[in-house]
Parts: sequence; C-alpha cells; structure tokens
Amino acid sequence: MARDYYGLLGVDKDASDTDLKRAYRKLARTYHPDINPDEAAQAKFKEISAAYEVLSDPEKRRIVDLGGDPLESGGGGGFGGAAGFGGLGDVFEAFFGGGAASRGPIGRVRAGSDSLLRMRLDLTECATGVTKRVTVDTAVLCDRCQGRGTNGDSRPVACDTCDGRGEVQSVQRSLLGQVMTSRPCPTCRGVGEVIPDPCHQCGGDGRVRARREISVKIPAGVGEGMRVRLAAQGEVGPGGGPAGDLYVEVHEQAHDVFVRDGDDLHCHLRVPMVDAALGTTVSVEAILNGATDITIPAGTQPGATIVLRGYGMPQVRTGVRGDLHAHVEVVVPERLENQDIELLRTFKAQRDRDNAEVRSTQAQSGGGGLFSRLRETFTGR
Repeated sequence: MARDYYGLLGVDKDASDTDLKRAYRKLARTYHPDINPDEAAQAKFKEISAAYEVLSDPEKRRIVDLGGDPLESGGGGGFGGAAGFGGLGDVFEAFFGGGAASRGPIGRVRAGSDSLLRMRLDLTECATGVTKRVTVDTAVLCDRCQGRGTNGDSRPVACDTCDGRGEVQSVQRSLLGQVMTSRPCPTCRGVGEVIPDPCHQCGGDGRVRARREISVKIPAGVGEGMRVRLAAQGEVGPGGGPAGDLYVEVHEQAHDVFVRDGDDLHCHLRVPMVDAALGTTVSVEAILNGATDITIPAGTQPGATIVLRGYGMPQVRTGVRGDLHAHVEVVVPERLENQDIELLRTFKAQRDRDNAEVRSTQAQSGGGGLFSRLRETFTGR
C-alpha cells in the first residue's frame, strides 16, 4: 500500500508549502545525523526527507492524493533479498523452494502514454511558422472523480484475492520438485486494490476519452518528419496519473515551383536562347521575399546555376537562411518563321568561328556527380 507521507511529517492533507517546510525543519532538528547519530534516527531522517521531497513537488503530491506512491519502485529482491542476482534468484527459488520473489502491486496511478498527431503544412507555412488549432482525441482526467476512480467519498480497498500483493502464486509438481510461479492477480489486475463503488462516469479508471481543441505553435524552418513536442498534452495515465506528451509530426506538401533540400531551395528557369545570349531578368515569387528578380547574365550556358544567398529556408534554431538555387535551361525554338531563319543565318555567317564539336560525355557531365543529380531531379531524365 502507498506510504503515508503526510503522517511522516505530521501534517494534514491540506497543509500549505509553508506548513510542510516548518514541519520538516522541526523534525530535522531532532533526527539529523549531525545531531542524533543513532541508526534509528538516521533511518527516520531519510523517511521524513523523502516525504518532504514528495509533498513539495506538486505533481508527486497529486499522485499521493490520488492514492498512489510516486516513489514506488515495483522491484523485488530475489534469492534471499539479494537483488544483485537478478532473475537468477527467482529461478533458483522457483525450482528449489523458498517461494517466488514478490514484485508487489503495480500501483493504480501510473503515467500516461505519449500521443502522435500528423499535420500537413505547405512550404510557406514551414518557412514562416504557424499557429494552428487542432482537435485531439485522448484520455483526459475524469472531471467527476478527479482521477480517484471512486464514487463520492468511497475509497479503494485491498484486494481479497491477493491480499493487496497484486499477484497470486501457484505450486505445481515437476521432475525437479515443486515449482512455484507468480502471475498478476486476475481480480485487481496487479494493482493490489479494488474499487467497490466505482465512479459512474469513468468506471473506476480515473480518466475518460474526450475530444478537445488545443493550440499548436509550429516554429519557422520545420521540415518533413520533424516533430514538435507539447508537454503533458498526451494521454492521462490510469488512475488519473500524469499525462504523457503530444508530438505533432510535420508533413510538408510539395510546392509548385520550389524543391527543398535542407535549408536550400531549388527552382527551374526556362530561358529562351536569345535571352540567355543577351541577358535578361526573370521575376520569381520567393517564399519569404515576395517578388524577386533573378538576373540572367549575358552568355548564360545551359545547365548554369544562379545562386541567391539568403533566399532559402530559415534554420529552426538559429533563423539563418539557406540559399535559392535557380537552375537555367536554355530553350531552343522548334519552329522558326522565315525571317527568323534569315536573321539566324546572318548571325551565323558573322560568327564563323563557332563550330560544332564532339566532346567527352564524362567531361561534360562531370562523371555523374552533382550535375547529373540535379538533372535527374529537375528534368526527370
């Protein structure tokens, strides 16, 4: 059963923080090892120190008020109390007598599990950050019994089947002698106590499922698969135990123009061959900068990359922004008017030094390195 932490300090359950501190100091003057070297006094000092530590912590105190024990270890010492033998002591005693090691009740008040929520965001929301209201369906504290699980002023009682131990033992005969095994009590499910008059709303569990809305703040710079943690917004534990955490996992939607690579952004520019030769300016609606002009220098070659520093995505922790990479594709017209043909022939005649030539494919593509990877990413070839 749970320890009486209030009784150890000699205070009432409605004692304030000041009352707790005053009671602890008074007892410490009597039982502190520097004042009272007696072994019994030292043991008493450890007990009152543990009680003050528990009751001065709001979350631990709430577990105590719900009938739990926040310092319950649940561990049992096997093989004559020598915990260092681990499971070996349990096996030895089970086969050759002495009884199976008891692990004690698991406690009715336990911590809740974490929850996961997936949120779809577009690239702009990932870049700027966003606050959204979301609906979650989790176990919450029962507002009728406040987690106690009991109806009215009734209280849990020790289980008659296991006498509060949380487990039952059985003995079987084998070639090696009597084998004693332990298993969780089927009546109390290992808790060690039962609720004769359970709460009519939660059925004694101390929690109910409910749908609620919460506000989630997503920081700027998040990306695919990143998770935002909301402390104590997950499942409330059995018996009204502390809630777990809620994790919001980001799923980034594909953008029509930009492809993200970490903190960098990539886009694909199709530039007519005349503009590539003479130079031009292309306007792009950047994610955080709005309408942005990208200057195409005269004589730009197919496959050239123009980098705009600081026009990419911000980093989550530092806010430092990556770069925008504009990959240029020079477009050659497939059909020409007669006058266009004559103009090009005149231009070619004036530049007789420009001739077609055969070059190594490996030298042109860089041996399948960055150029090839970008070509596959942005042209699908």
